[in-house]
Amino acid sequence: MKIQVKENLSSAVKIGASRQVVIPKRIHDALGLQPGDYLQVELSKGVVIFKPKTLIDKKILEDVQASMEDIRNGRFSGPFDTADKAARSLHKAARTHQIKK
Repeated sequence: MKIQVKENLSSAVKIGASRQVVIPKRIHDALGLQPGDYLQVELSKGVVIFKPKTLIDKKILEDVQASMEDIRNGRFSGPFDTADKAARSLHKAARTHQIKK
Protein backbone atom coordinates (compact mmCIF):
# COMPACT_ATOMS: atom_id res chain seq x y z
CA MET A 1 0.00 0.00 0.00
CA LYS A 2 1.65 3.24 -1.15
CA ILE A 3 0.07 6.40 0.28
CA GLN A 4 1.07 9.91 -0.76
CA VAL A 5 1.15 12.25 2.24
CA LYS A 6 2.04 15.86 1.37
CA GLU A 7 3.23 16.85 4.83
CA ASN A 8 5.26 15.34 7.63
CA LEU A 9 3.06 14.37 10.54
CA SER A 10 4.44 13.74 14.00
CA SER A 11 2.89 13.17 17.41
CA ALA A 12 3.98 11.99 20.81
CA VAL A 13 2.03 8.97 22.03
CA LYS A 14 2.03 7.02 25.26
CA ILE A 15 2.55 3.26 25.43
CA GLY A 16 -0.31 1.62 27.33
CA ALA A 17 0.01 -1.00 30.06
CA SER A 18 -0.33 -3.84 27.55
CA ARG A 19 2.19 -2.29 25.09
CA GLN A 20 -0.59 -0.74 22.99
CA VAL A 21 0.06 2.42 21.01
CA VAL A 22 -2.77 4.63 19.75
CA ILE A 23 -2.16 6.07 16.28
CA PRO A 24 -3.23 9.73 16.25
CA LYS A 25 -6.38 10.35 14.18
CA ARG A 26 -4.76 12.68 11.66
CA ILE A 27 -2.04 10.10 10.90
CA HIS A 28 -4.59 7.27 10.87
CA ASP A 29 -6.79 9.22 8.43
CA ALA A 30 -3.85 10.35 6.24
CA LEU A 31 -2.87 6.70 5.76
CA GLY A 32 -6.44 5.60 5.06
CA LEU A 33 -6.29 3.00 7.82
CA GLN A 34 -9.42 1.11 8.86
CA PRO A 35 -10.14 -0.92 12.00
CA GLY A 36 -8.74 -4.40 11.45
CA ASP A 37 -5.95 -3.27 9.09
CA TYR A 38 -2.46 -4.62 9.76
CA LEU A 39 0.78 -2.75 10.35
CA GLN A 40 4.30 -4.08 9.81
CA VAL A 41 6.41 -3.15 12.85
CA GLU A 42 10.18 -2.85 12.38
CA LEU A 43 13.07 -1.82 14.56
CA SER A 44 15.78 -0.08 12.55
CA LYS A 45 18.77 1.60 14.20
CA GLY A 46 16.85 2.19 17.41
CA VAL A 47 13.77 3.59 15.65
CA VAL A 48 10.39 1.83 15.64
CA ILE A 49 8.75 2.00 12.21
CA PHE A 50 5.09 1.20 11.58
CA LYS A 51 4.14 0.53 7.94
CA PRO A 52 0.66 -0.29 6.62
CA LYS A 53 0.64 -3.95 5.60
CA THR A 54 -1.80 -5.58 3.21
CA LEU A 55 -2.02 -9.32 3.76
CA ILE A 56 -4.46 -9.78 0.88
CA ASP A 57 -4.26 -7.17 -1.83
CA LYS A 58 -7.54 -5.23 -1.69
CA LYS A 59 -7.80 -5.28 -5.50
CA ILE A 60 -7.51 -9.07 -5.50
CA LEU A 61 -10.14 -9.28 -2.76
CA GLU A 62 -12.49 -7.04 -4.82
CA ASP A 63 -11.89 -9.19 -7.91
CA VAL A 64 -12.64 -12.39 -5.99
CA GLN A 65 -15.83 -10.85 -4.61
CA ALA A 66 -16.88 -9.78 -8.12
CA SER A 67 -16.15 -13.29 -9.40
CA MET A 68 -18.27 -14.82 -6.66
CA GLU A 69 -21.10 -12.46 -7.63
CA ASP A 70 -20.79 -13.62 -11.27
CA ILE A 71 -21.00 -17.24 -10.15
CA ARG A 72 -24.07 -16.54 -7.99
CA ASN A 73 -25.71 -14.89 -11.02
CA GLY A 74 -24.87 -17.77 -13.38
CA ARG A 75 -22.24 -15.87 -15.39
CA PHE A 76 -19.62 -18.61 -15.74
CA SER A 77 -18.58 -21.50 -17.99
CA GLY A 78 -17.61 -25.03 -17.15
CA PRO A 79 -16.70 -27.25 -15.52
CA PHE A 80 -14.48 -28.67 -18.25
CA ASP A 81 -13.14 -32.21 -18.56
CA THR A 82 -9.86 -31.09 -20.11
CA ALA A 83 -7.71 -27.99 -20.41
CA ASP A 84 -8.26 -28.08 -24.19
CA LYS A 85 -12.03 -27.79 -23.73
CA ALA A 86 -11.53 -24.87 -21.34
CA ALA A 87 -9.19 -23.15 -23.81
CA ARG A 88 -11.66 -23.64 -26.69
CA SER A 89 -14.42 -22.09 -24.57
CA LEU A 90 -12.22 -19.09 -23.73
CA HIS A 91 -11.27 -18.57 -27.40
CA LYS A 92 -14.91 -18.79 -28.45
CA ALA A 93 -15.91 -16.24 -25.79
CA ALA A 94 -13.08 -13.92 -26.88
CA ARG A 95 -14.26 -14.06 -30.52
CA THR A 96 -17.81 -13.33 -29.40
CA HIS A 97 -16.73 -10.27 -27.41
CA GLN A 98 -14.29 -8.73 -29.90
CA ILE A 99 -15.00 -5.11 -30.79
CA LYS A 100 -15.63 -4.68 -34.49
CA LYS A 101 -13.79 -1.77 -36.12
